[in-house]
Amino acid sequence: MAWYFCLVHQQVEPEDGCANAERMGPYATEADADAAMLTARDRNAAFDGDDD
Repeated sequence: MAWYFCLVHQQVEPEDGCANAERMGPYATEADADAAMLTARDRNAAFDGDDD
């Protein structure tokens, strides 16, 4: 089963939730989806800090 983080409702939802344009994912676990915003923040920080 795939999990998503809905940007509209700010919550985790299963595959049959909101439209894909309104959410992040898919994630393998519900916990991974719940951490989507933190993961995105960390990846953005790493990208911004990359000097290449």
